[in-house]
Amino acid sequence: MPTIAVTGHMDLTEASVPLVRDALRETLKPHTAAGDLTGLSCIAKGSDSIFAEVVLELGGSLIAVIPSKDYRQNKVKPDHKDTFDHLTAAASTVVVLDHETANRAAYEDANNTLLERADRLVAVWNGEPPSGKGGGTADTVLDARSAGMPVDVVWPNGAARKG
Repeated sequence: MPTIAVTGHMDLTEASVPLVRDALRETLKPHTAAGDLTGLSCIAKGSDSIFAEVVLELGGSLIAVIPSKDYRQNKVKPDHKDTFDHLTAAASTVVVLDHETANRAAYEDANNTLLERADRLVAVWNGEPPSGKGGGTADTVLDARSAGMPVDVVWPNGAARKG
């Protein structure tokens, strides 16, 4: 029963979403043959939510890791609220971390929680190095690799970030 966490860019271009969705489906499909697939996601906009949707589509169960008590109220933008609410409702487990406010420490703790609970990491990542702020996609990939966790990098041809 594989437990797979996700980390990834939130700012995918609109044209990248179907490319990333297809690549995630192909990456996760082999793990469904082994039995029950469990996906761990913070269900942020972009890669995290796309991953969560694909896990559910493939018949897997979803564990949502919410970085702080105020995350939905203060960090989930109006254009993502419906998706966030749908995914938290569909999750078999919702873990809300014990941070009052969503900040860098809460995000780092959420990423650590994902890595502690997972057997493998899927990273929707363009390969750019860490920003130096901490808690980002590249930081999570480096942490997983230094812990010896298998990492599948998903960045299909044509994928891009906004800006």
